[in-house]
Amino acid sequence: GEHRYEIFKRRVLQGKSVPHYAAIEPSGDGLMIVSYKPFKFMQDEDDKSEDNDVKATTEKKDPLYYWQQTEDDLTITVHIPQDITKDDIKVRFSPDNICVILKDQPPLMEGKLHSSVDHESCTWIIRENKSLEISLIKKNEGPRWPELIIGDTKGEFVMDSSQLSEISESLMHLTSEVMNPNPEKEKPPCNAQELEECDAFLEDSASLCRFDGDTLKITHVINLGSNQYLFSVVVDPREMPCFCLRHDVDALLWQPHSDQPENMWEHIATFNALGYVQASKQDKKFMACAPDYSYAALCECLRRVFIYRQPTPLSTVLYNRKEGRQVGQVAKQLVATLESNDTILGFQATSERLFVLTTKTLFLIKVNSGN
Repeated sequence: GEHRYEIFKRRVLQGKSVPHYAAIEPSGDGLMIVSYKPFKFMQDEDDKSEDNDVKATTEKKDPLYYWQQTEDDLTITVHIPQDITKDDIKVRFSPDNICVILKDQPPLMEGKLHSSVDHESCTWIIRENKSLEISLIKKNEGPRWPELIIGDTKGEFVMDSSQLSEISESLMHLTSEVMNPNPEKEKPPCNAQELEECDAFLEDSASLCRFDGDTLKITHVINLGSNQYLFSVVVDPREMPCFCLRHDVDALLWQPHSDQPENMWEHIATFNALGYVQASKQDKKFMACAPDYSYAALCECLRRVFIYRQPTPLSTVLYNRKEGRQVGQVAKQLVATLESNDTILGFQATSERLFVLTTKTLFLIKVNSGN
């Protein structure tokens, strides 16, 4: 009728990789993205101020500098031309700003730092490979900086191996909590040293970012390391979709809570050994899990569907003679073969059924019996 829909604001997010997960908070106050490469909001088309500076920044293909950080300090590496000497370099430190100038050129780096530094302890040297290395000492130890210079997109953050292992250790207590409740007493269900080539990750530095809907700035950033993104699922329609990440051999399901800043990502379920199992399925196309976490499933491009139930207690206790212990519960794997050679186009799990769509047919697989 008389109602019309018009676009009154348009914002463009740009990144160099496909976003694995993207969801708007129910309140509309923010946006969360999981991606291999970071995303940034581009300048609004109506705002022409500093347009040339933005173009020069966004058109740069290679980063002008790389930076790393620990809880105590930050290290910046800048490649400099062969003819530049120590006398040609000027580096100015202040508690909240940095400025780097080569010869009489415009500043290579300049701007307000994300947080304060101990500027009297900051140093710089020229390495043998003709790179300038700058060390900044954080004034407040501990918090990770989501960016080095506020609003600057000329650099690229690089995570080192010690940070990756640190993140893994912080998540370690969440895995295998059902299958292996007493790790001191029993062997873990899977040995990490026995992982195969299929377990190697191409995407080893994905990140989870939250953008504020008003300022369009990043408020939270978590480096996922080698915790590979697997799939997303709606558990509660009133909340944002959950996302599932691989951690070691397991798969952990996380529920975002936009209204809980102190507990913004809650671990709500563990699928034991699913991370290891899915890595061996080279032809997998879709993954999903039931909203009640009773099972997870994946399908290949054609015909085959694999269903992995959560561990359930046995009516009669089994005895594992090899390891000398009783087994009180087992996790079952089911394989369904579709009577069709058509390509699978869609895959959706409910608590009781799996829906599999091919080019010609919609298949319904009953997994759990209803009440």
